[in-house]
Amino acid sequence: MSVKKIIRIILLTVALTAAYTAWLLFGSSTHFDEDKKSFYINTGSTFNTVLADLTQQGFVKNTFTFRTVARLTKYDQKVKPGKYVFEKGSSVYHFIKRLQSGVQTPVNFVITKLRTKEDLARRIATNFECDSLAVMRLLNNNDSLAAFSLDTNTVMTAIIPNTYSILWTTPAARILKKLYNEQQKFWNETRKAKAKKLQLTPAQVYTLASIVEEETNMPEDKGKIASVYINRIKTGMKLAADPTVKFAMKDFGLKRIYHKHLLYPSPYNTYQVQGLPPGPICTPLPKTIDAVLDAPDTDYLFFVAKADFRGYSNFAATYAEHQKYAKEYQDALNILMKEKELK
Repeated sequence: MSVKKIIRIILLTVALTAAYTAWLLFGSSTHFDEDKKSFYINTGSTFNTVLADLTQQGFVKNTFTFRTVARLTKYDQKVKPGKYVFEKGSSVYHFIKRLQSGVQTPVNFVITKLRTKEDLARRIATNFECDSLAVMRLLNNNDSLAAFSLDTNTVMTAIIPNTYSILWTTPAARILKKLYNEQQKFWNETRKAKAKKLQLTPAQVYTLASIVEEETNMPEDKGKIASVYINRIKTGMKLAADPTVKFAMKDFGLKRIYHKHLLYPSPYNTYQVQGLPPGPICTPLPKTIDAVLDAPDTDYLFFVAKADFRGYSNFAATYAEHQKYAKEYQDALNILMKEKELK
């Protein structure tokens, strides 16, 4: 065999080896079906754990190549926790580079209506590395909450329903701080001035809004319902809000409130206590908070659902007028129940 031929074979072998190596490094490494997929690395995880998870979850096909590159780049010595999102077809090189950088993909943390601290703890634990027990320890610790001018009753007033961008590894206390800081921005000077005009603190407005939120889904009625409760506060009447009974009893499936329920002893039962409860009974939407702040000036002291069952309410300034509306609703409800029984 001639020298030239040997050289050509060597060059071809080198080229093929380089091409194969490039394919191993830069070719598709994934074998999952989704367009994108999230990968989570817990704090304290070892490289072997990361590699095992990457393989099991379909991110890496060739473990030898991944392990080799990780050793060459020393990634195997510097595992960084977090949430990382990878596209289908990502290469080993792409995986190593992203994981080595430690640049996480933030969690879009969506908060809608929550009723209890337990609900918040579960929502946080579902979306972040910290567990629900750690969150509950924070939410039930007055010493920790004092840093935010909150206590175990008012802590939920720090939660303004919205979508928040937060890193997956963020500890519970820093998540609460993020939410609290956003709440402080929400309570701008305009909103504070409106609350002061109502002779209520922002926390009290939030608590009142939480009751309104539970009373109706109709935006047109929210301000008027708020005016009812504001008038009751001014005149010294008890709020007598049915949703506070459900919250006090932690029985949110109650369809009808009976007299026995009104007797349930709790600082949250506004049939039993004067004024607002010590904290909110849900996390009201920003629009509901603004509906309270912009509540119309009325003489309403009562409201009851309309008899057409469309979700709106009739409002009244006198008990006699309220009784008339209440009878209309009760009669319509009795007819509806009988019709259901006959089916």
